[in-house]
Amino acid sequence: MRDTRLHGAGLGLRRELIPALRAGVPDAIDFLELAPENWLDMGGAWQKNLRHFAAQRPLVAHGLSLSLGGPAPLDEAFLRRVKQFLDDYDIALYTEHLSWCSDTGHLYDLLPIPFTDDAVHHVAARIRRTQDILERRIAVENASYYVAPPHAEMSESAFINAVLVEADCDLHLDVNNVYVNSVNFGFDPWTFIESLPAERVAYVHVAGHYREAEDLLIDTHGAEVIDPVWRLLDKTYAHLGTPPTLLERDFNLPPLSELLDEVRHIRALQCLRREVSHERVA
Repeated sequence: MRDTRLHGAGLGLRRELIPALRAGVPDAIDFLELAPENWLDMGGAWQKNLRHFAAQRPLVAHGLSLSLGGPAPLDEAFLRRVKQFLDDYDIALYTEHLSWCSDTGHLYDLLPIPFTDDAVHHVAARIRRTQDILERRIAVENASYYVAPPHAEMSESAFINAVLVEADCDLHLDVNNVYVNSVNFGFDPWTFIESLPAERVAYVHVAGHYREAEDLLIDTHGAEVIDPVWRLLDKTYAHLGTPPTLLERDFNLPPLSELLDEVRHIRALQCLRREVSHERVA
C-alpha cells in the first residue's frame, strides 16, 4: 500500500511527461500535482492514466480558475465538481491563488487583489465558503504581480496574514513568487517570509522565472530555478521546517531526467535541514 502522507518533493503532472512517468515514477518524486480544471470529466485513456498515478503517489490539486478575489459570485457548482474529483482520487490538499482571474468571464491571467480591509473580508468569506463546500481546509498561494494594487491600506504580507486569520485557512508559500516580487518592488524577500506565519505553511512551490530587465522578473515557470531562489528556499526551511515542496515547471519542459535533478535538489535541502534540526534537538 502506498504512503498517503504528503511529504518530500513533488513534480507537476504535465501531459508531456506522462509517457516517461508511466514507465515508472522515479523514487525521487514523492507526490504529483495537477490542476483539477485540466482533468475534470476526463474519461478514457486520460482517466486511466490518472488512476494509475493516483495509485502510485499522493496527488495535490492546485487550482487555476476559482478567482478567490474576484467580484463575480463564487462558482459553487464548479466547486462541487472539484469536491467530487478530490474525493474520487483521494486528494487531501487543494490550493488556490490569492488573486482573481474572472468577472463575467475568465481573463486568463492572475491579477492582484487590493490590499484593503474590505478585500480581506471579501476574500476570507469566499475561502470559508470554499472550505465548507470542499469539506477540506485549503491553502492559498501568495501571487506574483507586476503592478502594485491601487489604494493599498496595508503591505502584502499584512494582507496575507489578515486573510489567513479571518478565513482560518493555510498558506501555500511560493518562494519564487516572493523572490520575483522582491526584485520588481524592491523589498527584502527574507524579511517578507519571516513575516508570514510558519505554522500555517502547508505547502511550498519553487520555480524558475525570466529576467526581462535588472528590475523586472517575469514568473514563467519555464526555466531552471536560479541560485538565489534555492538559497531562499533553504533559508525558508531553516525557519519553518520542511513542508512538501513542488518543483513547478509548466513550459519549455526538458526531459524528465533533467527535472529530476531539481527535484533531488529539493530533497537534499530538506534532508540537510532535518539533519540539522535533529542535531539541535539531540
